[in-house]
Amino acid sequence: MVEVPDTIACEGCDAVYDKPELQPRDVARCPRCGAELDRHSGDLRRRILPLTVASLIMFAIANLFPIVEIELQGKSSQTTLAGAVQVLAQEGMSLVALLVLATTLLFPLLQLCILAWLLVPLRNAKRAPGFAMLVRAMQALRPWGMIEVFLLGVLVAIIKLSSMATVVPGPALWAFMVLTVLLTAVLSFDPRGFWQVEFDPDGEQAA
Repeated sequence: MVEVPDTIACEGCDAVYDKPELQPRDVARCPRCGAELDRHSGDLRRRILPLTVASLIMFAIANLFPIVEIELQGKSSQTTLAGAVQVLAQEGMSLVALLVLATTLLFPLLQLCILAWLLVPLRNAKRAPGFAMLVRAMQALRPWGMIEVFLLGVLVAIIKLSSMATVVPGPALWAFMVLTVLLTAVLSFDPRGFWQVEFDPDGEQAA
């Protein structure tokens, strides 16, 4: 559906409305189906970029350090997320390994990298190269980041294993917890807000 200026189409029921003027923290919803129509983007450059940088740092820690260390009968073993994916693949669960790799590593990392790529030029009111394509890609990736689901699974596994062995949380587990909170804040921003940002004329040529 093609939208004309000053109108907005509901993604849930295709109804068309006059585009509302929103104040900070306001959210407009469709009266017919309740789907979100629009939300105020807030101070995009001030809030989201520092959270994105912090998320990237936590993401690196979560993937470079062990998640847990298990001690059983004098023997200990530890693994990273990449190591867990490798074990799943070696055990004949290639599809599960691919899903874990994509939803907990590749897709979240892509979202954060795209956000950083788009947000850094905004400090100078410029559009990043590939602006339109990357905003659409970020919207498509949003449902596929499932770090919080992975963290929940790890916590359940730790509780069950604690009765059979000594389980020591690793640095990556704490990083995953912080990362989950940060991603919740970062991804609460609707990518459609990028279209509402004013750019310098030179920035328009970069897209």
